[in-house]
Amino acid sequence: MGERFQVEYPIDADQAFLSSSFDSFFSAELVTQARRQKIEPMGPLIVGVDPAGINGDRIAIARRRGRCINSVEARHGLDTMQLSGLLAHIIKEEKPARMFIDIGGLGVGVYDRLVELGHSRTVSAVNFGSKPLTPPPYIEGRQSGGAANRRSELYSLFKAALEEGRFSLPDDDALQSDLLSFGYKFRSDGCLLLESKIDLKRRGVPSPDLADACALCFAEPDGSPYPRNVGFHKDLRDRYQGLYV
Repeated sequence: MGERFQVEYPIDADQAFLSSSFDSFFSAELVTQARRQKIEPMGPLIVGVDPAGINGDRIAIARRRGRCINSVEARHGLDTMQLSGLLAHIIKEEKPARMFIDIGGLGVGVYDRLVELGHSRTVSAVNFGSKPLTPPPYIEGRQSGGAANRRSELYSLFKAALEEGRFSLPDDDALQSDLLSFGYKFRSDGCLLLESKIDLKRRGVPSPDLADACALCFAEPDGSPYPRNVGFHKDLRDRYQGLYV
């Protein structure tokens, strides 16, 4: 666990597999262990969507059931309307309990279009740069520690699930490359801050879109379809009662 970003980074994300000096947020051992796990997908379907950014990053879609990310895929070249149509099709055919969409950049247009199409009860907006939902703990009478933003919070939940040792990831080299590509540090107030996409691109590393889509699947605690701090629809609650982990 490093207290600051490493001065020297691997040239690209793939080199993080072999580099011992790079202090990535996820360890290679942790990700490899999850790739080897064989856990049956159970419970409601949670979908995480990381739309392409303004610089043309990949569109990434992850699917989670209980203690299993059972698939993650990348799409290229879809505009806002095309991606909205694809996600509307997923909602219709696969009936996810919740679909979490990163609304940073172009994602807000996708989210708005899906709401316009009548999917407001399924889609939820997530802003990686917003404040975490869980407030930092109080230490010696003041708030200290916790996550610096929503992105750090979701990745912390994701990592905690892997560290418990009963969580499976797709056996996918591209996903592992994404997960090992970014570093982290702790601010002066003790809050965890992940390396930003801007800093990643400065050193020639692609945006970790596949990893981000997986992290979005943790926007509700333990994959629950119930939104925090707001009411939820009774029919959704009844439908999934007892199914989530």
